[in-house]
Amino acid sequence: MEKPVEFHSFEQFYPFYLGEHADRTCRRLHFVGTSLVIFTAFYACITGRFAFLLLLPLLGYGFAWVGHFFFEGNKPATFKYPLYSLMGDFVMYKDIWAGKIPL
Repeated sequence: MEKPVEFHSFEQFYPFYLGEHADRTCRRLHFVGTSLVIFTAFYACITGRFAFLLLLPLLGYGFAWVGHFFFEGNKPATFKYPLYSLMGDFVMYKDIWAGKIPL
């Protein structure tokens, strides 16, 4: 079994994360999933329908994992680096909105 690279900070991890998201379709699926996560979380909080929060992992990971398994051809970083990967999802989402990363 391959030993994961050890990252000591998110700043060290993020370039690796971006390398794992080189495929444009994969990034687009991440963007859709993260958008749905944000929308659903706001909807649940605003309406008090908190059961919708149970959909967040399915929406976020579902779209992302389809992107990795079928388009990127790699395993999601979530399996080795769960916290940094989650952070990376939202930073990449912000960077896409800012025009730093093409969608």
